[in-house]
Amino acid sequence: MPWLQLKAHVAPEQAELLEELLLEEGATAIGLQDAHDDPVFEPERGTTPLWQDTILTGLYDDLEGVDAMLGRIHSAWAQQIPGEPCPEIEYELLADRDWEREWMEDFTPLPMGERLWIVPSWHTPPQPGAVNLILDPGLAFGTGTHPTTALCLEWLDSLAVDGTLADKKVLDVGCGSGILAIAALKLGARHADATDIDPQALQASRDNAERNAIQAQQLSLYYPEQLPSGTYPVVTANILAGPLVELAATIAGHVAPGGHLALSGILANQADNVLEAYQAQGLRMQAPALRDGWVRLTGTRPL
Repeated sequence: MPWLQLKAHVAPEQAELLEELLLEEGATAIGLQDAHDDPVFEPERGTTPLWQDTILTGLYDDLEGVDAMLGRIHSAWAQQIPGEPCPEIEYELLADRDWEREWMEDFTPLPMGERLWIVPSWHTPPQPGAVNLILDPGLAFGTGTHPTTALCLEWLDSLAVDGTLADKKVLDVGCGSGILAIAALKLGARHADATDIDPQALQASRDNAERNAIQAQQLSLYYPEQLPSGTYPVVTANILAGPLVELAATIAGHVAPGGHLALSGILANQADNVLEAYQAQGLRMQAPALRDGWVRLTGTRPL
């Protein structure tokens, strides 16, 4: 069966209304896509970041009455925002395909260092004897495909290889999907505490932990204000440069003497400010690791 696809270029402030109107007309699925491959560098937590030119698509299984549908959408738009023209909506028929299967084929297991792999749930692990983290691309809050997450995963893998991570307690600040805390546990850490300000992130972390056979007592999840005081041998914070600087005293304060810290979510031109903020907290910081314009900073607290 063919499908009807509606497509429009919209500004960020237009997307929500047009999405609602397409859903009211019975859209089976709605998609949001960047029209120019411009990255969103610092979205606020709890928001859906949109690009300045966003492609919004709606997919329909009913091919009849498309002209009448477009008329209703334009009329509803005019009632909601008088005087502002509705974005131009194009439509086309798409051949029947197994959309889910085609999407799944785009994602394959990803190596993260010497031992760690990120493996989509529908794939067989390529190296069964390796440390395989089961996590599906497309989920919110981080799935290992972004350079900042990959850099942190590779750092954790290196700590596991040299024995630094074994039987240690880990703190993950801004845990998102829980990917770093879960990876640390699968790589040999004894326990992980993870914090995030977003309740959806904490739920995603718990769900992903269960998917990876992490026991409830191995991973404790907190809002930042609920995190118990204390220090950790290993601390990660993959958030954003601004919050990393603002929270420098707090995050650095959780690094135990002789402990290790990794920071990411930092653009290359922001690295110096973050580096200085953590050096001021008494940490010995190493040279940045750079990938695709993003940076990971690592450091240790002297004994």
